[in-house]
Amino acid sequence: MQGRADKGIILTTGTFTSEARKEAIRDGVPAIELVDRDKLIEMFERLELGLRQRIAFEVDTSFFDQFVL
Repeated sequence: MQGRADKGIILTTGTFTSEARKEAIRDGVPAIELVDRDKLIEMFERLELGLRQRIAFEVDTSFFDQFVL
């Protein structure tokens, strides 16, 4: 990448090791942005890219306790 780009981006649906994170910010080399699964999900959510909002409810079973005989 040296001499050919100002910045690199590496995407994964997993995670990066601490060694990879250190290498990405090492002095004297072009910057490398690491995008792991959590950051990727945040980006997709922020841009609403390929997503539809869904509202979900959880049943509060304690509410029904008052109706038990």
